[in-house]
Amino acid sequence: METSEISKTELKKIVKEAIISVLTERKDLLEDAVSEAILDMKLGLAIEEGDTGEYVSESEILSKLMD
Repeated sequence: METSEISKTELKKIVKEAIISVLTERKDLLEDAVSEAILDMKLGLAIEEGDTGEYVSESEILSKLMD
């Protein structure tokens, strides 16, 4: 098998073209990734907002879930 060398510039160009091609042809991938990132961020903010530092027993949590 023959090997050929590729310069860093050529490799960067090939990778860039591949990424552009994928994002152009599969816009849903980027949309899904951004949507998931936003949801993760919102969950993190909600957790921080609800964190009072007070201990809540398991039974209290379960009783609220059963309501």
